[in-house]
Amino acid sequence: MQLLQDSFGRKFPYIRMSITDVCNFKCGYCLPNGYQVDKSDNRKFLHLDEIKRLAKCFSELGVCKIRITGGEPTVRKDFFDIVKVLKFESGIKKVVITTNGYHLDQKAKQLVDSGLNGINISIDSLDRETFKNITNHDRLPEILQGIKNLQDLGFENIKINGVLLNGVNASEKDFNKWSEFIKNNKIDYRYIELMRTGDNLDYFNKYHVSSKVFKDYLNKNKWIYQTLGKDAGPSLNYINPDYKGKFGIIAPYSKDFCKSCNRLRITSRGDLRLCLFGNTGISIRHLLQKDEQLEELKDLILKQMRFKKESHYLELGETGLTKNLSTTGG
Repeated sequence: MQLLQDSFGRKFPYIRMSITDVCNFKCGYCLPNGYQVDKSDNRKFLHLDEIKRLAKCFSELGVCKIRITGGEPTVRKDFFDIVKVLKFESGIKKVVITTNGYHLDQKAKQLVDSGLNGINISIDSLDRETFKNITNHDRLPEILQGIKNLQDLGFENIKINGVLLNGVNASEKDFNKWSEFIKNNKIDYRYIELMRTGDNLDYFNKYHVSSKVFKDYLNKNKWIYQTLGKDAGPSLNYINPDYKGKFGIIAPYSKDFCKSCNRLRITSRGDLRLCLFGNTGISIRHLLQKDEQLEELKDLILKQMRFKKESHYLELGETGLTKNLSTTGG
């Protein structure tokens, strides 16, 4: 088996696959005006057969984990069909999703029954009013109820992500609320440092704060850094023997962030992206139309690996092709 590897020796067992750009939330850091149709790209989102062929290809290239992303992936009417294909018909061992938690209280059982291996839920604050102001949706109670429903059904691999926003959810008071939440909940909570994209410069300048503020909080409160496995994401994780849950930090502006990169991205319209903030992308969709194209598809993807750069250049203000996070799955 020929495995995905770049010219810097990094291996890629992990794919983030967007299945839609559409999102029903209006988060200030991503889609403050809600989802807008991109009239410059009239291609439809990947359909089920294309997704199946793509997953089979990556499985044969050594990928063991696919994360389904969006937009909001559950808005697709065939979402659970996609999960079924990835989980049971593609050779992929682990299938996980990232969701905003919309109607999670109603979907919990179906999500568990689907065979998913993990769920990441975006919750930027445990304060209802702050959550509403960030997302333009007053849905925090139903999302928290959805998490409880998942737990009651025995689902264990639950993570929560929040974007760190200066003056909004980045105080010691906010950190303490999450600390209380994970003390008796076997849930990982990770803060993501706000990233600059092509259309959020003013927002970034106003709300960006270094993830160091959270790291300092963890060090002060005796949290211990923990290493993870080969298909883990970019989070720096911390454990505390007195807590059931864990804390994590995703700090894209930190030194050496890209050294441990282990994931590639597929956009909802079938483009391969080597980096979330890279300047290059190539459509591979023309090789997703027939089962007989598998070897040609693998060959094209393997050849693209030579173009993956050692690092992003976010610190220089270069955001690459990422106009907003919904277009590439975050």
